[in-house]
Amino acid sequence: MTAATNRSQVEVAAHVAATIDGIFAMIDSWKALLEARLATLDAPSAASLDPVVEGFAVEAVNGDTLLTGAGFVAAPDALSDAAWHLAWWLSGSGSARDVRRLATIDDPSHEQFRDYTALEWWRVPAATGARHLTGPYVDYVCTDDYTVTITAPVVARGRLLGLVGADALVDRLERELLRVLRSGAMPATVVNASCRVVTSTDARREPGSILRVEGLAEAVRTGGTVPLVLRDGASVLACGDTSLALVVGI
Repeated sequence: MTAATNRSQVEVAAHVAATIDGIFAMIDSWKALLEARLATLDAPSAASLDPVVEGFAVEAVNGDTLLTGAGFVAAPDALSDAAWHLAWWLSGSGSARDVRRLATIDDPSHEQFRDYTALEWWRVPAATGARHLTGPYVDYVCTDDYTVTITAPVVARGRLLGLVGADALVDRLERELLRVLRSGAMPATVVNASCRVVTSTDARREPGSILRVEGLAEAVRTGGTVPLVLRDGASVLACGDTSLALVVGI
Protein backbone atom coordinates (compact mmCIF):
# COMPACT_ATOMS: atom_id res chain seq x y z
CA MET A 1 0.00 0.00 0.00
CA THR A 2 1.45 3.36 -0.97
CA ALA A 3 1.56 6.46 1.18
CA ALA A 4 -1.00 8.05 -1.13
CA THR A 5 -3.55 5.44 -0.08
CA ASN A 6 -2.55 5.23 3.59
CA ARG A 7 -2.87 8.75 4.96
CA SER A 8 -2.80 9.26 8.70
CA GLN A 9 -5.83 10.43 10.65
CA VAL A 10 -4.16 13.81 11.13
CA GLU A 11 -3.62 14.18 7.37
CA VAL A 12 -7.20 13.21 6.56
CA ALA A 13 -8.61 15.63 9.18
CA ALA A 14 -6.40 18.40 7.80
CA HIS A 15 -7.78 17.84 4.29
CA VAL A 16 -11.37 18.02 5.56
CA ALA A 17 -10.53 21.23 7.42
CA ALA A 18 -8.88 22.77 4.34
CA THR A 19 -11.97 22.05 2.24
CA ILE A 20 -14.32 23.75 4.70
CA ASP A 21 -11.84 26.52 5.51
CA GLY A 22 -11.97 27.60 1.88
CA ILE A 23 -15.70 28.21 2.23
CA PHE A 24 -15.17 29.95 5.58
CA ALA A 25 -12.62 32.33 4.07
CA MET A 26 -15.00 33.23 1.25
CA ILE A 27 -17.86 33.95 3.65
CA ASP A 28 -15.59 36.00 5.90
CA SER A 29 -14.67 38.18 2.92
CA TRP A 30 -18.37 38.74 2.13
CA LYS A 31 -19.05 39.62 5.76
CA ALA A 32 -16.25 42.21 5.72
CA LEU A 33 -17.53 43.67 2.44
CA LEU A 34 -21.11 44.05 3.68
CA GLU A 35 -20.11 45.44 7.07
CA ALA A 36 -17.95 48.05 5.37
CA ARG A 37 -20.84 48.97 3.07
CA LEU A 38 -23.38 49.10 5.89
CA ALA A 39 -21.14 51.31 7.99
CA THR A 40 -21.54 54.04 5.37
CA LEU A 41 -25.35 53.92 5.29
CA ASP A 42 -27.61 55.82 7.66
CA ALA A 43 -30.63 53.81 6.50
CA PRO A 44 -29.60 50.43 5.06
CA SER A 45 -31.98 49.17 2.40
CA ALA A 46 -32.50 46.13 0.21
CA ALA A 47 -32.13 48.38 -2.81
CA SER A 48 -28.64 49.43 -1.75
CA LEU A 49 -27.43 46.02 -0.59
CA ASP A 50 -28.85 43.60 -3.17
CA PRO A 51 -26.48 44.61 -6.01
CA VAL A 52 -23.50 44.08 -3.68
CA VAL A 53 -24.76 40.68 -2.61
CA GLU A 54 -25.56 39.66 -6.17
CA GLY A 55 -22.00 40.52 -7.19
CA PHE A 56 -20.37 37.97 -4.90
CA ALA A 57 -23.16 35.39 -4.68
CA VAL A 58 -23.57 34.78 -8.42
CA GLU A 59 -19.82 34.37 -8.83
CA ALA A 60 -19.67 31.94 -5.88
CA VAL A 61 -22.34 29.55 -7.16
CA ASN A 62 -21.49 29.71 -10.86
CA GLY A 63 -19.42 26.98 -12.46
CA ASP A 64 -17.59 24.04 -10.86
CA THR A 65 -18.04 24.73 -7.15
CA LEU A 66 -19.10 23.01 -3.95
CA LEU A 67 -21.63 25.76 -3.35
CA THR A 68 -25.22 25.63 -4.51
CA GLY A 69 -26.48 28.82 -2.86
CA ALA A 70 -25.12 32.03 -1.38
CA GLY A 71 -26.30 35.42 -0.22
CA PHE A 72 -27.53 37.62 2.60
CA VAL A 73 -30.52 37.32 4.94
CA ALA A 74 -31.64 40.47 6.73
CA ALA A 75 -32.64 40.72 10.37
CA PRO A 76 -36.32 41.62 10.77
CA ASP A 77 -36.85 45.39 10.39
CA ALA A 78 -33.13 45.98 9.78
CA LEU A 79 -33.71 47.41 6.29
CA SER A 80 -35.65 50.59 5.63
CA ASP A 81 -37.54 49.20 2.62
CA ALA A 82 -38.14 45.58 3.69
CA ALA A 83 -39.25 44.19 7.05
CA TRP A 84 -38.16 40.69 5.98
CA HIS A 85 -35.67 40.10 3.20
CA LEU A 86 -33.58 37.36 1.60
CA ALA A 87 -31.10 38.10 -1.18
CA TRP A 88 -30.03 34.56 -2.08
CA TRP A 89 -28.84 33.11 -5.38
CA LEU A 90 -28.94 29.45 -6.43
CA SER A 91 -26.86 27.57 -8.96
CA GLY A 92 -28.27 25.67 -11.90
CA SER A 93 -26.32 23.27 -14.08
CA GLY A 94 -23.13 25.32 -14.01
CA SER A 95 -23.57 28.09 -16.57
CA ALA A 96 -24.18 31.72 -15.70
CA ARG A 97 -27.62 31.76 -17.33
CA ASP A 98 -28.76 29.03 -14.94
CA VAL A 99 -28.01 31.01 -11.78
CA ARG A 100 -31.27 32.32 -10.35
CA ARG A 101 -32.42 34.32 -7.38
CA LEU A 102 -34.40 32.45 -4.77
CA ALA A 103 -38.08 33.42 -4.87
CA THR A 104 -39.27 34.23 -1.36
CA ILE A 105 -42.45 35.22 0.46
CA ASP A 106 -41.66 38.16 2.71
CA ASP A 107 -45.20 38.98 3.88
CA PRO A 108 -45.79 37.57 7.40
CA SER A 109 -49.56 37.48 6.76
CA HIS A 110 -49.12 35.03 3.87
CA GLU A 111 -49.96 31.42 4.73
CA GLN A 112 -46.67 30.22 3.21
CA PHE A 113 -44.48 32.75 5.00
CA ARG A 114 -41.72 31.17 7.06
CA ASP A 115 -39.96 32.89 9.94
CA TYR A 116 -36.33 32.11 9.15
CA THR A 117 -35.14 33.44 12.50
CA ALA A 118 -36.42 30.20 14.09
CA LEU A 119 -34.07 28.07 11.99
CA GLU A 120 -30.71 26.85 13.31
CA TRP A 121 -28.63 28.52 10.60
CA TRP A 122 -30.04 31.88 11.79
CA ARG A 123 -30.71 31.24 15.47
CA VAL A 124 -27.24 30.06 16.54
CA PRO A 125 -24.99 32.70 14.91
CA ALA A 126 -27.46 35.44 15.86
CA ALA A 127 -27.17 34.34 19.50
CA THR A 128 -23.43 33.65 19.61
CA GLY A 129 -22.15 36.34 17.25
CA ALA A 130 -19.95 33.71 15.63
CA ARG A 131 -19.87 31.75 12.39
CA HIS A 132 -21.89 28.51 12.43
CA LEU A 133 -22.13 25.33 10.37
CA THR A 134 -25.62 23.80 10.21
CA GLY A 135 -26.35 20.35 8.89
CA PRO A 136 -26.56 18.09 7.12
CA TYR A 137 -30.30 18.73 6.98
CA VAL A 138 -32.96 18.68 4.30
CA ASP A 139 -33.19 22.28 3.10
CA TYR A 140 -36.87 22.80 2.26
CA VAL A 141 -36.31 26.53 1.65
CA CYS A 142 -33.81 26.28 -1.20
CA THR A 143 -32.77 22.84 -2.43
CA ASP A 144 -35.09 20.14 -1.04
CA ASP A 145 -31.91 18.10 -0.61
CA TYR A 146 -29.37 17.31 2.09
CA THR A 147 -27.41 20.50 2.63
CA VAL A 148 -24.75 22.03 4.84
CA THR A 149 -25.23 25.75 5.50
CA ILE A 150 -22.53 28.06 6.83
CA THR A 151 -23.63 31.46 8.13
CA ALA A 152 -21.91 34.40 9.79
CA PRO A 153 -23.45 37.48 11.49
CA VAL A 154 -23.21 40.86 9.76
CA VAL A 155 -22.97 43.68 12.30
CA ALA A 156 -22.84 47.43 11.79
CA ARG A 157 -22.79 50.13 14.48
CA GLY A 158 -23.21 47.48 17.14
CA ARG A 159 -26.40 46.05 15.65
CA LEU A 160 -27.04 42.69 13.99
CA LEU A 161 -28.33 43.52 10.51
CA GLY A 162 -28.39 40.03 9.10
CA LEU A 163 -26.40 36.97 8.13
CA VAL A 164 -24.22 36.21 5.15
CA GLY A 165 -23.66 32.63 4.12
CA ALA A 166 -23.60 29.76 1.68
CA ASP A 167 -25.12 26.34 1.07
CA ALA A 168 -23.22 23.25 -0.06
CA LEU A 169 -25.04 20.13 -1.19
CA VAL A 170 -23.93 17.11 0.80
CA ASP A 171 -23.49 14.98 -2.32
CA ARG A 172 -20.99 17.52 -3.67
CA LEU A 173 -19.12 17.53 -0.37
CA GLU A 174 -19.11 13.76 -0.36
CA ARG A 175 -17.49 13.61 -3.79
CA GLU A 176 -14.77 15.95 -2.52
CA LEU A 177 -14.22 14.35 0.88
CA LEU A 178 -14.65 10.64 0.21
CA ARG A 179 -11.54 10.50 -1.94
CA VAL A 180 -9.35 11.44 0.99
CA LEU A 181 -11.39 9.50 3.58
CA ARG A 182 -10.83 6.34 1.54
CA SER A 183 -7.10 7.04 1.43
CA GLY A 184 -6.78 6.49 5.17
CA ALA A 185 -5.82 3.21 6.79
CA MET A 186 -9.21 2.61 8.49
CA PRO A 187 -12.94 3.24 7.98
CA ALA A 188 -13.70 6.95 8.48
CA THR A 189 -16.71 9.15 9.16
CA VAL A 190 -17.02 12.93 9.34
CA VAL A 191 -19.59 14.20 11.86
CA ASN A 192 -20.78 17.65 12.86
CA ALA A 193 -20.94 19.10 16.37
CA SER A 194 -24.20 17.20 17.02
CA CYS A 195 -22.66 13.89 15.88
CA ARG A 196 -24.67 13.92 12.65
CA VAL A 197 -22.94 12.22 9.76
CA VAL A 198 -21.69 14.48 6.99
CA THR A 199 -20.11 11.67 4.99
CA SER A 200 -18.65 8.23 5.65
CA THR A 201 -16.79 5.41 3.95
CA ASP A 202 -19.44 3.14 5.51
CA ALA A 203 -22.45 3.26 3.16
CA ARG A 204 -24.75 2.34 6.07
CA ARG A 205 -24.06 5.71 7.71
CA GLU A 206 -26.24 8.05 5.74
CA PRO A 207 -25.77 11.84 5.78
CA GLY A 208 -27.88 13.43 8.49
CA SER A 209 -28.08 10.29 10.63
CA ILE A 210 -26.69 10.41 14.16
CA LEU A 211 -23.58 8.36 14.88
CA ARG A 212 -24.27 6.80 18.26
CA VAL A 213 -21.00 5.77 19.90
CA GLU A 214 -20.35 5.88 23.63
CA GLY A 215 -18.30 8.94 24.52
CA LEU A 216 -18.42 10.40 21.00
CA ALA A 217 -20.45 13.52 21.81
CA GLU A 218 -18.06 14.56 24.57
CA ALA A 219 -15.03 13.84 22.38
CA VAL A 220 -16.46 15.96 19.55
CA ARG A 221 -17.14 18.83 21.96
CA THR A 222 -13.62 18.56 23.41
CA GLY A 223 -11.94 18.56 20.01
CA GLY A 224 -8.22 19.24 19.84
CA THR A 225 -5.22 18.49 17.69
CA VAL A 226 -4.54 15.11 19.30
CA PRO A 227 -6.84 12.13 18.54
CA LEU A 228 -9.05 11.07 21.45
CA VAL A 229 -9.49 7.29 21.79
CA LEU A 230 -12.90 6.02 22.92
CA ARG A 231 -13.59 2.88 24.90
CA ASP A 232 -14.38 0.80 21.84
CA GLY A 233 -11.12 1.82 20.20
CA ALA A 234 -12.53 4.45 17.87
CA SER A 235 -10.43 7.60 17.50
CA VAL A 236 -11.85 11.14 17.23
CA LEU A 237 -9.98 14.16 15.89
CA ALA A 238 -11.21 17.71 15.31
CA CYS A 239 -11.05 18.95 11.71
CA GLY A 240 -9.43 22.27 12.53
CA ASP A 241 -11.90 24.87 13.80
CA THR A 242 -14.65 23.82 11.39
CA SER A 243 -16.73 22.21 14.21
CA LEU A 244 -16.49 18.93 12.27
CA ALA A 245 -14.71 15.85 13.61
CA LEU A 246 -13.16 12.79 11.98
CA VAL A 247 -14.03 9.43 13.54
CA VAL A 248 -11.96 6.40 12.51
CA GLY A 249 -11.76 2.77 13.49
CA ILE A 250 -15.45 1.89 13.73
